[in-house]
Parts: sequence; structure tokens; C-alpha cells
Amino acid sequence: MAAPLVAAAAVASAADPLPSWNDGAPKKAIFEFVRRVTREGSADYIAPRERIAVFDNDGTLWAEQPIYFQFAFAIDRVKTLSSVHPEWRTTAPFKDVLTGDIKALAASGKQGLLQVMAASHSGITTEDFNTIVGSWLATAKHPRFQRRYTELAYQPMLELLDYLRSQDFKTFIVSGGGVEFMRVFAEQVYGIPPEQVIGSSAATKFVPVGTDGKPALIKEPHVEFIDDGIGKPSGINRFIGRRPLLAFGNSDGDLPMLQWTAGGAGPRFVALIHHTDADREFAYDRQSAVGKLDKALDEAQRQQWLIIDMKRDWLRVFSAGK
Repeated sequence: MAAPLVAAAAVASAADPLPSWNDGAPKKAIFEFVRRVTREGSADYIAPRERIAVFDNDGTLWAEQPIYFQFAFAIDRVKTLSSVHPEWRTTAPFKDVLTGDIKALAASGKQGLLQVMAASHSGITTEDFNTIVGSWLATAKHPRFQRRYTELAYQPMLELLDYLRSQDFKTFIVSGGGVEFMRVFAEQVYGIPPEQVIGSSAATKFVPVGTDGKPALIKEPHVEFIDDGIGKPSGINRFIGRRPLLAFGNSDGDLPMLQWTAGGAGPRFVALIHHTDADREFAYDRQSAVGKLDKALDEAQRQQWLIIDMKRDWLRVFSAGK
């Protein structure tokens, strides 16, 4: 009987594009919305060119605790470069990096991350930066799960991305994290190409002749654009040019993006990931220094946006294990 059971499970999985979601209101709402806007002849039909779906990254597509993963990368980068920057030993947040004060680092939030990014990621070509990030992602492991950071993408969200694309949605990342950092792994992990990744960015300088004799872009030590909070709707307008039909976030930094999406004419779908599972992942919201969910949670309840309870609504969190 083993073979028929395996075959039956495979058929069931193929029939359900979201097998890692528990059967419940959120899963049903996703299916119903997609059917509404993709069924030709429906009053709510939306042409494929307008099916824009945007997703925050940290805490929405992959984990973000105890510190943002790019912050973990920046910590290692600061340690590597500290010998040529003695001033960092007495300047926050760099001194917190060097002393291992994780609590202070977490409290500095994305502004602290941007400071460390600007200082520790500059002075090299964009190609060299990509190589350094790729090497780090291939070896660095999460302190709790002891797995590579790219293995901590949420399986339910990977399934959702695939499902939406199968229904002719164009999926974008809109994140406060560094755009060049995310572009290194976004296509491999999420199936989202570099040109559909919007994030915070540092300035770059073009040089006609680099160290290898070829034209290059050199990363400079000042921030050009912050794609967080009120910057997210601006980034969407600047880089996409269409108001999203669907948006997923998990924190107060995503609230303007969700409001911008919900405010459009016609059917819109807005959702929050609520981290409620301390056993399989983490449980946090209003008091968290990382991924704080306070005002956005209140607004979601007022507006009756979908709130996805990780513990209740996800059968599995990561691609392997529970």
C-alpha cells in the first residue's frame, strides 16, 4: 500500500499550490482574491500587466530575528575591516559590533544597519561586493537554527510567490534592506529577478577604468535612498510605476506600503505576517526592536486587513523541518 499512498499524496500536493498553509481563512482568502481578479468576464478582472504583488523581505519572506540578516553580514564585515578603522572602537553602532553588544545593535534598528552598511560596504566595486555577499551566504549560519540564512526563507511564502506567478502576477520585493545585498540571492531563493528588487541603496560612482582596466561602479559611503516606512510607496512609484494589487508585510515599517496598496481603486489585497510561533520561529510584535508590529497591527484590525498567524495558519515554517 505504500506506493499508492505516496502517489495519492503527490496528487494532493499538486492540486494544492499552498500545501504548507493550514486550511483556514487566510488560505481561503488568498484563493478567492486571485480567482476574482484573474477570471475573465468577472467584474473584478484585472489584466495581467496590472497584477503587481509586493512583498517586504525581512520577517515577511525570511526570518529577521535576533537581528536583520544583513546586519549579521555587516557585523562580520566590520570585524574584517576594523584594523584599518580604529575610530570604530569608540563610535556607535560600530563599537557595539566589535564588543558583541547584540542588544544595542538590535535597538539601533534599520537606521543602525544603514550606518554600518554605508561604512563597511563602501570602497569596493559592485561586482566585488556581490562576490563577498555570496561567499558569506554560502558559509554563515543563523545562531539559533544553525542553518544557512538562505535556508530560513518561509516555505509558505515561497509557495505563495510561485502560485501568484502561475496566475500572471509580477512579484516584487520592496524592503528596507540593502538592494544590492538582496539581489545576490533573491532570484535563486525567491524566483524574483534583480530588476524586481527594490531596497535601500548607497550611492555609487562610475569610473571608466577600474583596477582591472575595465569600467566599474564603486560603492560610496553615503546612503542614496531609504526604502522603509514612507519611502516604500515612493520606491514603488519610482521603480514600478503602478500601484500594487497585493501587498504583504510584517512590521510598522511596511504600514505605508500597505496603506498605499489598500487605497487603490478596485479590489486590493493587504496582509500582515504575525510572528506568534516561539517554538518553530519567534514570537514578537509591539515591543520588538526588530520587526516591531504595533501601529500596523492596530491599523490592520481597524481596516480588516488579513492577519496571518504564523502558529495557527502555517503547517510548516521553513523548507526543511517544521
